[in-house]
Amino acid sequence: MRIKSRWNKDHDHSLDEIAGALAFISWRLAQSKAINLHGEDFVYENDKQRMDVIIEYLIFQLQIMDRLARQELELSDEDRQLLVTAVAKKQGSIIQDNSLDLFGPGDYVQPFFELINQRASEYAEYSYTADGPSYPFLRHLGYEIQQIMGDSQENRWVIDQVMDRDGPEIDRKIAPAMRDLFE
Repeated sequence: MRIKSRWNKDHDHSLDEIAGALAFISWRLAQSKAINLHGEDFVYENDKQRMDVIIEYLIFQLQIMDRLARQELELSDEDRQLLVTAVAKKQGSIIQDNSLDLFGPGDYVQPFFELINQRASEYAEYSYTADGPSYPFLRHLGYEIQQIMGDSQENRWVIDQVMDRDGPEIDRKIAPAMRDLFE
C-alpha cells in the first residue's frame, strides 16, 4: 500500500492539518491490515468484528504517534497532547461516518474514546525505541485482536500474523509518514 505523506505546498502546516493527514493515513493502514487478515484466511463473523479490529489498529497507531512525538520529534508535552487528541478526534469522526453506514444510527465515537483511554494505560507499560515497538507492545496488539477474532480453528494464529507482520509493517509505514508530515 502506497502512502502519500508529503505536502504539495512549501509552507508550515498547523498541528490540526498534520493531525488530519495522520488520521487519514492511519485509517487507510488500519483498513488495509483488516483486509489483509481476511486475505490471509482469517475469518470475520461480521462487519462489527472487522470494525473492532480496525479500531485496535487505529489505537495502536495513536500510541506510536504519541511515542514518536515525544521521543523523536521532541514536541512539547502540550503540542504532543494537542496532536494526539486531534488525531483521535479525526479518527473518531471517520469511525462515526463508517459505522453509521454499516450499523445505522448511534454514537460510535464515545466508546472509541473510552477504549483509547483504556488502551493508553495498557500500552504505557511497553517500550517504543528507535527500532520500533517492543515485543510486549506488539504482543498486546496481537492479544487484543485475538480476543476480537476468537480462537476458532481459522483464527487461532491471528496473534502471530499481527505480531510478526502487521504490527511491524504498520510501524514501518506510520513512523516515516509522521516524520515526513512534520518536515
